[in-house]
Amino acid sequence: MTTPFPFTAIVGQDDLRLALLLNAVSPSVGGVLVRGEKGTAKSTAVRALTTLLPEVSVVPGCRFSCDPASPDPGCPDGPHEGGGGGASRPARMVELPVGASEDRLVGALDIERALAEGVKAFEPGLLAAAHRGILYVDEVNLLHDHLVDLLLDAAAMGASYVEREGVSVRHAARFLLVGTMNPEEGELRPQLLDRFGLTVEVSASREPEKRVEVVRRRLAYDDDPAGFAARWADEEAAVRQRIVAARELLPSVRLGDGALRQIAATCAAFEVDGMRADIVMARTATALAAWAGRTEVLAEDVRQAALLALPHRRRRNPFDAPGLDEDKLDETLEESSGDDDPDPDGDGGGPGGGGGQPGPDEGPAGDGAGAQPEGGEGEPAPGGAGEQSPAPAAEPFRTKVLSVPGIGEGAAGRRSRARTEHGRTTGARRPQGTLTKLHLAATVRAAAPHQRARGRSGRGLVVRRDDLRQATREGREGNLVLFVVDASGSMAARQRMGAVKGAVLSLLLDAYQRRDKVGLVTFRGSAADVALPPTSSVDAAAARLESLPTGGRTPLAAGLLKAHDVLRVERLRDPARRALVVVVTDGRATGGPEPVALASRAARLFAAEGVASVVVDCESGPVRLGLAGRLAGELGGTAVTLDELRADSIAGLVKDVRRRAA
Repeated sequence: MTTPFPFTAIVGQDDLRLALLLNAVSPSVGGVLVRGEKGTAKSTAVRALTTLLPEVSVVPGCRFSCDPASPDPGCPDGPHEGGGGGASRPARMVELPVGASEDRLVGALDIERALAEGVKAFEPGLLAAAHRGILYVDEVNLLHDHLVDLLLDAAAMGASYVEREGVSVRHAARFLLVGTMNPEEGELRPQLLDRFGLTVEVSASREPEKRVEVVRRRLAYDDDPAGFAARWADEEAAVRQRIVAARELLPSVRLGDGALRQIAATCAAFEVDGMRADIVMARTATALAAWAGRTEVLAEDVRQAALLALPHRRRRNPFDAPGLDEDKLDETLEESSGDDDPDPDGDGGGPGGGGGQPGPDEGPAGDGAGAQPEGGEGEPAPGGAGEQSPAPAAEPFRTKVLSVPGIGEGAAGRRSRARTEHGRTTGARRPQGTLTKLHLAATVRAAAPHQRARGRSGRGLVVRRDDLRQATREGREGNLVLFVVDASGSMAARQRMGAVKGAVLSLLLDAYQRRDKVGLVTFRGSAADVALPPTSSVDAAAARLESLPTGGRTPLAAGLLKAHDVLRVERLRDPARRALVVVVTDGRATGGPEPVALASRAARLFAAEGVASVVVDCESGPVRLGLAGRLAGELGGTAVTLDELRADSIAGLVKDVRRRAA
């Protein structure tokens, strides 16, 4: 067995260590979401925490880790006699792989035996294995939505339910939930963010001495893991004892009315939704006091609790950076402090190590958001002459639903029709491998003609393996939405480019809500660039869009060919994910030799391969050439104007009615 890296040997990352320790003291805090760039010891810290948790006593032979002092009365391996002897074992850390199936997470019920023999043959899943331990999800932002929903429901209710065609199994599932994620690979939905009790942002230190110490300790650990762990054994034992003492002290900690008023005032001042933030802050402040060895919650506990519990609840859309204004926090705490608060002037230094939560990240609008020079309407000279600084995006709006025709089989999402594990039942088929979604009516129809030949004598139905039918279901998939944006001089007029950026930003927000991957190709001057390779991070795309410069000629063919190359590579990486190409242009082609003919040939490549496409026509003015519509025809797609792109556009509704009538 691999020796874990010692928890106390981790350099820096004070907020991360404190958040994990508080959850070890009080699991009711609700877990930790760790956000940060790659290579910042996120996984190392989580795995190291396991060695600090006290051992648990379990009922011998119980697959669900029941506590012998108070066994679960509904345990599938029960009933167990209370007060009996138990066996001690270390607390477990169970890892949930990103590609796990639903049955692997919650457990599998043998439907064939349930129907034929009337027995509940249940194979526990990862939730059962994690009971009274840690459930760790690396890259939780890449986990499928339905698995995240199951996971967080179990964490909130302390139990897992498995339902299969009227047969149900329930077992206890109380665990410390820890998720790690790299925001560059996509965000969690706000309602899922809210289900994590605490969040911390981690990043690599920029201080050379700390970086040297990180490398020194890592190399020493790699050379001799056991010896390195032995050198830190005393510190590890001290922290373990402190966790046990804090757990014992926790029920005695008093959360006074003054501290409660500060918590409520802070949540109200930062306009967080619902009451979960108040409850999490109260539990966190109580755990902080217990960790410090106190029986009274102080203002400094409330402040530190706010820094850990509120930043991720401040996000209003995926383009908002998480964070908290610490000056506003201090002002709120001072104004709401009461006479019964033992320390209304706490300095905010949380106990147990841990400075304040890092300030908000600079938003994508940070670059080029200042004063802008006046831009002219004409197209600048070739070769980038007359390049203009980035124009600010207009306000985003709700867009019409753009989808890929046909039925796909890609990753679960919310855009295009697809055959999925979840959705409405559309038919039945013979199972291929393990049966997961039984189609009961089709199974009965398959078994009914053979009952006499099988010697049926009682009321029960004689079912065999060949009779079982798997339900086929239709739901929605996420697509790759590849934006091909014209940034040439013909688009560079300040008002027009701002509107174009607002439209693309709106489509990016729609892609986030529908769980798509996004990519961004831009073309201007004499070439096209991949501004953002396909990714799940729509806020990264928004940042690239915000800083997009404009000017030069319009190499439309280069933009289309570059997009075609991106799709070709992406098909090799993710062949099941279908693409939707959104070309944002006025349709002009002025860059390179024979620009119009070359653009036409490039467009026909998409049509020949059946790639779904939409052209957002950005042409404006009283005289329109209709070039974008012609491009859409060559792509084999459709064209919409900026006005028609809006979900509430009257023009778009009229056009849809006419199209259906035709």
